[in-house]
Amino acid sequence: MYLTIIILPLIGSIVSGFFGRKIGTLGSHVLNSSLVIFSAILAIFSFVLGLTYSNPVKISLFNWLNCESVNIMWNFQFDNLTLSMLIPILIISSLVHVYSISYMNTDPHNPRFFSYLSLFTFMMIILVTASNYLLMFVGWEGVGVCSYLLVNFWYTRIAANLSSISAFLTNRVGDCFLTIGMFIILLTLGDLDYAIVFSLAPYINTNIITMIGICLMIGAMAKSAQVGLHVWLPMAMEGPTPVSALIHAATMVTAGVYILVRSSPLLEFSSTLPVLILWLGGITAIVSSLIGFFQQDIKKVIAYSTMSQLGMMVIAIGLSCHYLALYHLMNHAFYKGLLFLGAGSIIHAMSDNQDLRKYGGLILFLPVIYSVILIASFSLIAIPFLSGYYSKDLIIESLYSQHTFVGTSVYIISVLGAILTTLYSAKIIYLTFISRPNGVYNNYNKVHEGNVFMNVPLIILAIFSIFFGYITKDIYVGLGSGVFSDNSVFVHPLHEILIDTEFSLLPFTFSSDLNILGGDTSGASYFFLTGDGKDKVSILKFIPFILTLVSLILYVTISEYFNHGFIILKINKLVYYIYGLFNQRFFFEFIYNNYLVNTILNLGGHTIKILDKGSIELLGPVGVEKILFSVSKRITSLSKGIVTNYALYLIICAILYILIHSIFIYFVQLFFVIMYICLMIFQQKKPE
Repeated sequence: MYLTIIILPLIGSIVSGFFGRKIGTLGSHVLNSSLVIFSAILAIFSFVLGLTYSNPVKISLFNWLNCESVNIMWNFQFDNLTLSMLIPILIISSLVHVYSISYMNTDPHNPRFFSYLSLFTFMMIILVTASNYLLMFVGWEGVGVCSYLLVNFWYTRIAANLSSISAFLTNRVGDCFLTIGMFIILLTLGDLDYAIVFSLAPYINTNIITMIGICLMIGAMAKSAQVGLHVWLPMAMEGPTPVSALIHAATMVTAGVYILVRSSPLLEFSSTLPVLILWLGGITAIVSSLIGFFQQDIKKVIAYSTMSQLGMMVIAIGLSCHYLALYHLMNHAFYKGLLFLGAGSIIHAMSDNQDLRKYGGLILFLPVIYSVILIASFSLIAIPFLSGYYSKDLIIESLYSQHTFVGTSVYIISVLGAILTTLYSAKIIYLTFISRPNGVYNNYNKVHEGNVFMNVPLIILAIFSIFFGYITKDIYVGLGSGVFSDNSVFVHPLHEILIDTEFSLLPFTFSSDLNILGGDTSGASYFFLTGDGKDKVSILKFIPFILTLVSLILYVTISEYFNHGFIILKINKLVYYIYGLFNQRFFFEFIYNNYLVNTILNLGGHTIKILDKGSIELLGPVGVEKILFSVSKRITSLSKGIVTNYALYLIICAILYILIHSIFIYFVQLFFVIMYICLMIFQQKKPE
């Protein structure tokens, strides 16, 4: 059963890729979709078995590398972490396959598209089921290649070419550091198997663990689009929208978070890494939220939203709440996939127009899409009792419960990020559905709901966005949860903060009699008293929700009744420059292109002239060729056709040979005499 989960998407990819003309468009639709759906059903069944028995399954296929002490197997393991990752990967992949049947129906290259989708699913399964770092790296590189192929699916478009190359090259930076990290592990421990590496982690030098962790973190920065190596994510929106939903919302971008969670037994034994990871996630969350609010492309707004939520997952890893990062990853996958597929339906209905400023009034034309996007947006901004609320707010609360400078600082950043998340979510809903129509008249004449292949995946994802967080909360969050009793996720006992999150916050108690108001004498906390003074709830638990609600009401009110104020603000030069800073994404691409890329290209040009075409060629083929040509020319000049000259050459060569041979024999004899004398001296000094 477990191998079937892995192999089915590969079969679909091979058949559609090599025999696409034989099976046709309908055949590729039916074959790939049915195989991935069947694989998803098996994954759900395996997930239930894993939760029931907590007994990891390990499958060994064959030896891969066997060199002296290094023995790397082609092994797969199915523990609870792997099975948890397979749930969003395969469910969303199967829904994207079904959605693409209608979305890509008019494209002439459907077999190729579905082959790429299934190949990506297969590579992602390899990544999460691998039992060692090298096999994981195969899947890691595989999803990178599939990302290039899918983003560049419409390869005749220059923008798609540039975006795919940007994604590929940016990820090469992270892959380079991940490779260095694996080399350090191999050099230190002599193996790359998870079980061996993690069992030896407590005995490794802390500095080495920190070096390995930094390499893994930089690899995760590129794949999970953390600030600094994030520039590829919004550019990758040039691909078809199902690609954006599959790769850049639910699966590939979470690979970096997955590898950090998988490496939790290593990260937990370093005191430096959690602080670095915490600040990285906090900065990513606020920077991406600021940029996202000022974008006008609906897919890019959602892309920066993805980057912000990935920052929240990285924050959870920095807090050593690896199970909480995984829980938020699973919740986020469903409602973010729903947002992207809903945005794809809007783009499809509006004749491929992606500009939010050319939408408006679509609530009357697209009621189903409005409903599902509203559910996804409410889950994203953590409205209570939706999936996003159970994980996102718990991460924010856990930050403050640290009562440290770093924790409080990142808490403030996260709350600001939550407010901005609310603002750009409200912006999408308002400009798309509620505001007056701003688009082209002909586009509105063609607006229509999608067919069953587009609407059914949206409805299924909407159900997951509502109920999944509530159903799985007690499975993944809580000290009594035994889901990771198989040690697939490790949290050091000294780093466990769930009790602090629950009990160390200031009290705020609701009462049926609101006239009774009490507070402590220091003024540090304020609360309502109940009859028995029990059931206290911290006011800090409500701060993100209150600010979210206030910012949501303010945005809608200002946009609806005071929008003339925005026109006045546009005239102000300071506001114009601030808007330009955020709209141009803090000029990350400008800085990279003009100061980093150009500098490296210029440096490369000089090194080619001085090193490659200079010293290296002089010492290499060019130099050898010149020396051999010069020597051969001198030797040929000795040929004069005179017999006495040849006789002289023979005599000189014979003398040189005798001299060299005699000198060599003399030195060999001298060496053995010296060795004999040293041996005699050593034997005389040896005590009896």
